[in-house]
Amino acid sequence: MIKTDIIHPPLLQALAQCGHKSNILIADANYACINNAAENATRIYLNFAPGTVSSVLILEKLLQYINVERAVCMAWPDDFNNTIAAEYQALLPAGMDIEQRERADFYALAKSPDTHLVIASGETRRFANLLLTVAPVIV
Repeated sequence: MIKTDIIHPPLLQALAQCGHKSNILIADANYACINNAAENATRIYLNFAPGTVSSVLILEKLLQYINVERAVCMAWPDDFNNTIAAEYQALLPAGMDIEQRERADFYALAKSPDTHLVIASGETRRFANLLLTVAPVIV
């Protein structure tokens, strides 16, 4: 039996297949994972019910398995208090800022052939989609 924080077999397999420069999309509950992601990306559905499983929990667990060199969110309005972005920022490596991209640019990145994994969450907060780029393993 696997004794790690991630026990979802297809997710573990998909993570093992992601290499340096692969993109991983953590999608919120409102994201169209079929239309707005790379056609050949592996899709893992963890969105059992609203709020379950949260994007923050997914990010926290993923960071135990991968190094991240880039994080991108969809741009939000200046007057929007994006609480989830602050939670993501606290988990990401020190000194890494979350880039913001306009909606069309974000979708283009998510649809690129570099996006190998899409994880659908139950996250209901707005602007919670997060695109991670896998960094090389540092030895």
